[in-house]
Amino acid sequence: MEGPQTSQNTTSLWTITGAEKKARGHSTTGQLIRVQEMDSEVKEEIPVHEEFILCCGVETQVLKCGPWTDLLTVKSADRPKLLIFIITGNPGFAALYVPFAKALFSSIDRRFPVWIISHAGHTMAPKDKGTLTTCDDAHAGNVKDVYGLRGQVEHKVAFLRTHVPREMKLVLIGHSVGSYFSLQVLKQAPELPIIHAFLLFPTIERMSESPNGRIATPLLCWFRYALYATGYLLLKLCPAKVKSSLLSAALGKMNMPNEFSIVNMLEPFCLANAAYLGSQEMMQVVERDNETIRKHLPKLTFYYGTIDAWCPTEYYEDIKKDFPEGDIRLCEKNIPHAFVLYSYQYIADIVADWVKNNLFKI
Repeated sequence: MEGPQTSQNTTSLWTITGAEKKARGHSTTGQLIRVQEMDSEVKEEIPVHEEFILCCGVETQVLKCGPWTDLLTVKSADRPKLLIFIITGNPGFAALYVPFAKALFSSIDRRFPVWIISHAGHTMAPKDKGTLTTCDDAHAGNVKDVYGLRGQVEHKVAFLRTHVPREMKLVLIGHSVGSYFSLQVLKQAPELPIIHAFLLFPTIERMSESPNGRIATPLLCWFRYALYATGYLLLKLCPAKVKSSLLSAALGKMNMPNEFSIVNMLEPFCLANAAYLGSQEMMQVVERDNETIRKHLPKLTFYYGTIDAWCPTEYYEDIKKDFPEGDIRLCEKNIPHAFVLYSYQYIADIVADWVKNNLFKI
């Protein structure tokens, strides 16, 4: 477990506060955060397979870290016993989580696959990339609003039911609103063999009341269509090469890789779906689901931040008071909400220790 007993995108990427910017500078000094580049040569050796599938009828990007690309076809004796499944924040661009996934894969001694799934409608398969047609979950055809909050949960459940062997143990890692999705997966799919869920910087309640939420709510709920129109006018006619160059330059400044399909980050269709999901988050992620938390508390770990304007320390104190026996931690290292951009190695090391401490459940 983490050393001290202190336990710290829409959501993860919509807004970055001044405190978070300050923390990035701190993260490069001394003991706050380990050096981001764990070992560039080692990272290069970690295989990451990109796949586009149809899940609930929607193109979905799945990035698979490790040598296992299709767990269903691997013989049971050769199959890893555990899958680590990352559910992203909003926007749900899986490619942004690759450095974290690689660091985590290395920190768990490359024993188990680490997969990342994009949100429905947040990615589009490149023209030169084939989309695989898959047999969805029998109930997936009933998803009425797959781009919305509830639909995104059903999207993740459908994937886990159809692409992961039924007997394979699962560890969920939810970031930001991905934490909300993780709780809902536990609630809606009790048959899935989930041994633990790690909820990082969890936006699971009162989103519109948070400091960032008070800024995002009018933009996403009242002026969303103006954002759509502006995004369309600015980006639709922009050549793909220009958008790719802009993104590559931006990611390069953040030491982020440009090895997978990232042009979606500037696609009006994908951005509109991210904004739509964000608007539903502001309106619907209001009350904490205490019933689900209480039912699954032994298999939950919450990790809150001290400078997180999406889930301030007040939320940590409230949930800690309501569930004093729970594994609820506050990070005191000034890690920003969007940790995948700046502090992924530090968080990967912590999560790896947590995973190792839960292997007895396999």
